[in-house]
Amino acid sequence: MNRIIIVALFVLNVLQVSAQRKPINDVSPDPSGVKAISGDWFLNGKKNFSTSIKDQQQTNTCWSFSTTSLVESEAYKNKLGVLDLSEMYVVRKIYLEKAVNYLLRQGKAQFSEGGLGHDVIHAISTYGAIAQSGYNGLINGQQTYQHAQMFADLKRYVDSTLKSRKPSTVQDWKPGFERILDHYMGALPNQFLYNNVKYTPNEFASKFLKFNESDYVNITSFQHHPYYKPFIIEVPDNFSNGAYYNLPLEEMIRVTENALQNGHTVLWDADVSNNGFNGKIGMGMLLAPSEKLVEHMDPDFKEAAWNADIRQQLFENLTTQDDHLMHIVGIEKTKQGKTFFIVKNSWGTEGEYFGYVHVSEAYFAINTIGLVLPKAAINLPLLQKMKLDK
Repeated sequence: MNRIIIVALFVLNVLQVSAQRKPINDVSPDPSGVKAISGDWFLNGKKNFSTSIKDQQQTNTCWSFSTTSLVESEAYKNKLGVLDLSEMYVVRKIYLEKAVNYLLRQGKAQFSEGGLGHDVIHAISTYGAIAQSGYNGLINGQQTYQHAQMFADLKRYVDSTLKSRKPSTVQDWKPGFERILDHYMGALPNQFLYNNVKYTPNEFASKFLKFNESDYVNITSFQHHPYYKPFIIEVPDNFSNGAYYNLPLEEMIRVTENALQNGHTVLWDADVSNNGFNGKIGMGMLLAPSEKLVEHMDPDFKEAAWNADIRQQLFENLTTQDDHLMHIVGIEKTKQGKTFFIVKNSWGTEGEYFGYVHVSEAYFAINTIGLVLPKAAINLPLLQKMKLDK
């Protein structure tokens, strides 16, 4: 999930982009003060609640930032108020699970900074949650997340543990692993204060968030597995073997649209490495290989053809990959009736739309790897097809 950062070009374009920005059309502002930007191209936008734009900075932890944002949105919908949960608490906990998996599989498994949305849902259910004010993963007055050296040290540690070939249990090597995390991220608190009440992480998840892992469903759409049944999605960052319910492509699209129209939001795992996605321009459109996304491109531009066969081919030839996870928070139409999704990114407030990206239905259809959404957003007939209880 590498974030491609072209710092020099961004700095050179800052003044130009600022000068070109047109007056903001606010699409249904929410109580957090976050505003989805519709610009002059889109009509009838529906923006559901989401917390403020965050920045994953020099880390490959989009999976935690995006899914945490989903959980915050759902908590607000459940009348728990505006939350700011710690993304780095989850990152820490999942690192240990990655290490256990890597060592038990004798290094024949993924150990990286990456993860998927279901890892966050699992972590909150298992280890609880902490408010950002209780643990932010920064030490000694640091203001920026930078995980490259930390990851290098963690990888060196698990590889040296494996190389030693000494019989050991998690209890034997875990203390050294935790010391590396403490050094770079700070020690975890046993309790933290929130609204003048002390909680352990598990108490906060169960008593305050009333969090239930079964309230969320993983969905995807591929032809090499039966529809309406779960399968373990075959991407490298699925180290934990998370299963996704497989839907026909059109049904996956409609589920997403219906969820948004009914006030829910959706975690989106996608490929953003192609020429049709640009965070600075704030657009994602399905382009032919010879075409290029440019600033102020008319979203009613005729996009490339798409269907389930094309989608499957691009996945199987490794063109469509698991690159980046974001949070879909709204839906809108162009003047000619094309559907676009309003997507909250985790690259800070960069770009034409201050951290949001407008993604076309065509782009979504071809480049989606998987989704996580609240079970409450799925209608009963579909849940019954998937053999899930409401």
